[in-house]
Amino acid sequence: MTDATPADVASLSYEEARDELVQVVSRLEQGAATLEESLALWERGEALAQRCEEWLAGAKARLDAARAAAEES
Repeated sequence: MTDATPADVASLSYEEARDELVQVVSRLEQGAATLEESLALWERGEALAQRCEEWLAGAKARLDAARAAAEES
């Protein structure tokens, strides 16, 4: 996992954000992190989840547009 800032999350691909989110969740589930580390991981996970949602919303919009264009043809 990287210690990148939230601004760096915006440059991640869907796959990169998803894979890092899986790592964050795994570390949180282990329960070995301190409270401060857990909070930082949770914040990072929230940013990564938001990035994944942005990618998925964009993909849905593209599919909807393609379907609409196909129906007009």
